[in-house]
Amino acid sequence: MFGETTAYSSFSVDDLDAARTFYGDRLGLTVEETGTGDMRMMYLTLPGGARVFVYPKENHTPASYTVLNFEVDDIDRAVDDLLARGATFERYPEFEADDKGVVRPGEGEHEDGGPAAIAWFTDPAGNTIAVMQTG
Repeated sequence: MFGETTAYSSFSVDDLDAARTFYGDRLGLTVEETGTGDMRMMYLTLPGGARVFVYPKENHTPASYTVLNFEVDDIDRAVDDLLARGATFERYPEFEADDKGVVRPGEGEHEDGGPAAIAWFTDPAGNTIAVMQTG
């Protein structure tokens, strides 16, 4: 039934202009704004062509989960680039992270399909984004 329809994920932000600048300028994604006035919203186009719908919400609360995951070949290079662009990496007490905020599972721990390394940062609205190296 839904295998032939268009589908996309979505999340809210508290400031659409800040989100557009963050996702378009800082992360380099294609951002398409649509609507006017109170009905402004935007789509992010991810590598590979998938789209994500982002909408403003007056009483926005940041998602309690990771809203986007970006796979990279070299997490250290990606984290360094994000740090240079002003990103701040999150640290969670249940994960041991290095000085940059990268969590690197022990030898053999990622062979079950999990990432070889992962780091989390937030957008201006407080939504969590991950950058991960899978190989």
